[in-house]
Amino acid sequence: MSYKRSVSADPHELSPETVWEVQMPAIRVGAGAASELSYQLNQIGAGGDERGLIITDEDLVSLGHVDRVAEELEEDGFDVDVFDDVEREPSIGAVEQCISFVREEMGQNGYDFYLGLGGGSSMDTAKATRAVVANGGELLDYVAAPTGAGEALTESGAPLVLLPTTAGTGSEISPVAILSVPEKNIKEGISSPHVRADAAVLDPTLTTTLPPDLTAKTAMDALGHAIEGYTTHRYDDLLRPEDPADRPVYAGRTGFTEMFSEKAIELLSSNVRRVVNNGDDIEAREAMLKGALFGAIAGLTAGASLAHAMAYPVGNNYHTYHGETIAALTPASTLGYNVASDPPRFAEVAKMLGANTSGMGTREAAEKARDEFVSLQRDLNVLPSGLDELAGITADDVGELAESTVESQQRLLRCNPRPVTKEDVEDVFLDALHNWE
Repeated sequence: MSYKRSVSADPHELSPETVWEVQMPAIRVGAGAASELSYQLNQIGAGGDERGLIITDEDLVSLGHVDRVAEELEEDGFDVDVFDDVEREPSIGAVEQCISFVREEMGQNGYDFYLGLGGGSSMDTAKATRAVVANGGELLDYVAAPTGAGEALTESGAPLVLLPTTAGTGSEISPVAILSVPEKNIKEGISSPHVRADAAVLDPTLTTTLPPDLTAKTAMDALGHAIEGYTTHRYDDLLRPEDPADRPVYAGRTGFTEMFSEKAIELLSSNVRRVVNNGDDIEAREAMLKGALFGAIAGLTAGASLAHAMAYPVGNNYHTYHGETIAALTPASTLGYNVASDPPRFAEVAKMLGANTSGMGTREAAEKARDEFVSLQRDLNVLPSGLDELAGITADDVGELAESTVESQQRLLRCNPRPVTKEDVEDVFLDALHNWE
């Protein structure tokens, strides 16, 4: 397999990238931030007499979060409907149901504003729904080829605010909506600046009902974003596109993203034990939300890499939670195979995770990052010890998983700081079967 860093079709002028950019929604953070939602909507162009849609799931309805948000909006003059049929790891068919709901209720123009309330599944469903309604046609028109037509989005549509109830996915700032294709056992995405929300509200009081296991799993996804973003290619190690419109979403790390990676690793690794053991710790819950946000700014701008590339085939074939899959894969991939790409940088990761590396050589210190990450997972006591415990994956399964990784995840493998072949990925999968006994 060739290893290309080009971001446009051949022929390509082999000149290094010299430009980087950052795009983010308006972000509001803190306990009680959800109570300012009407003000946030007004700021992004939704008036108090307009009709909006909350896109969420049944669990959040039963927990009372949906009523809380809807009632506050209605008190301020907004009219609010609710779509609560979001499914975990939403399929194209499930998102199409949400799009149909919008068109049946409001016609082709859709709602005046949208709210995505929940984890990554609810937020991605909201992003994809808003985008397709605004641009017309069907969802598959905008899904990447060959599954879809791969048409470009040209409109962002009505205002969209995302309210995460987990600290991990980064969907609240991401310009990508991830969708599963069950009949092909793959995941596809709609990737465009027009997918990104207009605003995000990070209120830790919306996360206190998240149980310990899901708290830990989503935290591992956030920590994965932060570490992968910190250790991927520098932006100027990549090639400059001939057309700025071809600059990829994952464009390499910069000094800006590195600052967010460092703070994210610190916040997440030092607070996740607290929130897993005491879900009502608002201070720690807010720290986790900020850590997840900073990790997303880093990892979803600089680029996720090998662990995320391997996680999608695992999730597609074994229907595992994304966060626990990242947890099982990170020691062998990001903190194992990739260490050889830049040992001094991984030695810094080890220190950020809390390892005492004094007196160690650079390579020995770099390898402590893996030990510290595994120790953190074991302390949480709710995460699988590897792919075997996660989903019963054995050595007989790794060939197919590796093939799927290299065939379907080039967008992420391009970001990996160390080139990989199918055989390399097989070895990493084997290593990830058991992170501890």
